Amino acid sequence: MKKFDGVIFDMDGLLFDTELIYYESSQKIADIMGFPYSKELYLKFLGVSDEEVQENYHIIFKEYGKEKVEEFIQRSYADTIEAFESGKVPMKQGVRELLGYLEEQQIPKMVASSNVRPAIELLLKNADIFDRFEGIVSAEDVSRAKPDPEIFRKAVGFLKTEPEKTLILEDSSHGVTAAHAAGIPVIMVPDLLQPDEELRSKTLHVLESLIDVPAYLNS
Repeated sequence: MKKFDGVIFDMDGLLFDTELIYYESSQKIADIMGFPYSKELYLKFLGVSDEEVQENYHIIFKEYGKEKVEEFIQRSYADTIEAFESGKVPMKQGVRELLGYLEEQQIPKMVASSNVRPAIELLLKNADIFDRFEGIVSAEDVSRAKPDPEIFRKAVGFLKTEPEKTLILEDSSHGVTAAHAAGIPVIMVPDLLQPDEELRSKTLHVLESLIDVPAYLNS
């Protein structure tokens, strides 16, 4: 059995099937406002903090003016939060099973997400799993977003574990890169994008679902 003293979860695309919701909200508002938005553009910033995405939108859509771009950002965010508040955001396969396994093994766990804390707490509470994590590190807690390793180093500090004895679970290339840079073992469970060979080389393993994690750890 592969023994870890703590497990760090990403959230978007790993715990919850949110990435498609973010994209659909952005695309809907972009279509209404006449912005040349696309899924390709959305995927370019997968796993990046909201702040960084917004900065890039202001650059990409500069010709539409600062106020219009800000309106696009705010309306997209409002549409996303409306979807979150509906309580209809699907949880990824294997989440509850994995949390139960880690609790049986008495392994502490936390969330380290590039999302903002209110959104993280909203989703975790709606799914009734908020109290099953020892803590949260969010976008507000770091000065540099993934792929910078700061967020994972803070999470390890919170858990008081050694980096090499901590496991990160990630779905995005930015998250895997951040984990690798922090020197923390990472398992990738891809969501919208599959890893290339270079990204795979930075992981402990690539699994299809969180439901496969306990079996891998027991092998």
